[in-house]
Amino acid sequence: MNSFIEFVTASWDEVRHNVTWPKLTDLQSSTTLVLLGSLIFAAVVGLMDFIFENALSFIYQSF
Repeated sequence: MNSFIEFVTASWDEVRHNVTWPKLTDLQSSTTLVLLGSLIFAAVVGLMDFIFENALSFIYQSF
């Protein structure tokens, strides 16, 4: 248990004193980029789903 407490204490000290945190503007631009990429990816997957669904529906109705 003592080694766990030492680990948590050392980790907290590392986070507080040695980590370089990004600025708010950097975080906002990264978040915007991830959101935009996710929306584009979702649109592409949705379009592919729509195309395959209609193509398979057309093929099944042909027989």
